[in-house]
Amino acid sequence: MTFSARYLVAPLLGALLFSSCSKSEPTPEAPVAAVASQDVSAPGFPEGFETGTKTAYTTGSVTLASGAWTLNDALLGNTTADAKTGTQSARVRNSGSLSMNFNLSGGAGVVTVGHARYGTDGNGTWELWASANSGASYAKVGSTITSSSTALSTASFTVNLTGTVRLQVRKTDASTGRLNFDNITVESYSGGTTTPPPTGGSKKFLFDGSHGELAGNADWVLDVNSGVASRYPTPAQSGITSSTPETYWTGAVSAWGVALAKLGHTVEQLPAGTAISYGNAANPQDLANYSVFVVDEPNVIFSAAEKTAILRFVQNGGGLFMISDHIISDRNNDGYDSPQIWNDLMSNNSVQANPFGFSVNSDNIVENSSNVRTGTNPIMNGSQGLVSQLSFHNGATMTLNPTANSTVQGLVWRSTAGQGNNLAMAASSTFGTGRVVVIGDSSPADDGTGSPGNTVYNGWGENVSTPRLHLNASLWLAKLQ
Repeated sequence: MTFSARYLVAPLLGALLFSSCSKSEPTPEAPVAAVASQDVSAPGFPEGFETGTKTAYTTGSVTLASGAWTLNDALLGNTTADAKTGTQSARVRNSGSLSMNFNLSGGAGVVTVGHARYGTDGNGTWELWASANSGASYAKVGSTITSSSTALSTASFTVNLTGTVRLQVRKTDASTGRLNFDNITVESYSGGTTTPPPTGGSKKFLFDGSHGELAGNADWVLDVNSGVASRYPTPAQSGITSSTPETYWTGAVSAWGVALAKLGHTVEQLPAGTAISYGNAANPQDLANYSVFVVDEPNVIFSAAEKTAILRFVQNGGGLFMISDHIISDRNNDGYDSPQIWNDLMSNNSVQANPFGFSVNSDNIVENSSNVRTGTNPIMNGSQGLVSQLSFHNGATMTLNPTANSTVQGLVWRSTAGQGNNLAMAASSTFGTGRVVVIGDSSPADDGTGSPGNTVYNGWGENVSTPRLHLNASLWLAKLQ
């Protein structure tokens, strides 16, 4: 169908829901300045064990992309039974280990390790250990991990050591069963010192306009000029001041972009017909040039090359903001709606199956939920304010899978749901050294104003929690909080 079901029922829902929900919180407040932290990938990481050769379990040193490692009772496996991304991964047996022979000079913050059991071997356990004295002694980091799947899962550890650091992966069950390890990522760590962002552009956000975000009655871009989401919204964002209204641009998510510009950041759009790439120096809009990639309700499936680019971008430290819509919301009649497109990215790629630890459900809900994660979570209680609710006007929920990615966590759930792995309306996770946020409905980001001829609804202004959620999440993805 050309239009989302939202636009078939929206006049009635708008009258019933928007009027009632908008009274529960006051008018959105102006954004406040964020706080930046140093949080970048260590040189040579992620380590994918793609270089070097070691075919025997005998203890020995091998030179990998990140540096020299000692593999004890371990080798580099490339058989069909080895769980891996690419052509090979490390395979460890008995009480074997993988040990760095070099120091990380910039410290170590969050470390993630891809792990799985080998072939038909049984489950196994392992641990991460860290040394701050060039390997003279080590201390265990985090909990003991059990590898129970033949598909790679991601375990995350918070090391938070400054100065010189070495890491070691130790198999601890002492059994003959073998384990595979791959895709080790390391964030540098400077001790958590913070500095305010510069008054000019601090981080660059790229909003996708290349995957049918303007199809049908959709308008999920910052600005539209002559029917196209051009690279630079016009007028120029240099003219934005603290009092500039979101109508400065004509897209239905212009309020989001204007708010980011007011915080000192730079926003661009990826026009239709432009390729999504990562590591292509010839592409001026290559993802490597941006901190965060925002994709609001894609209506065109990603190509194999684009899926690889997106996942590698996140794995190497980028932020991905994923917004879905409900099932049967295929606006361009190409056979794919946004839940299917997002699930295809995560399940049908050459990098890793279910890399983020969640999937989008085939449902369609209308609900204002106050069932939110509380505490010090920077997305739900960040520099832009406390998030107390989220309103869906025809959206989809998510199912979380911590076995696939232990970092995944729900942020908002349906009112009747427990705060577990089912019926999440928003969630976050990390992958490699990058970060991911997903919201299951495009209505909250909709500011009610769009290009001529499109009918949109003001979800952004429905309550103060909506802009707070999107802006806190944006800054978290950019590693500013």
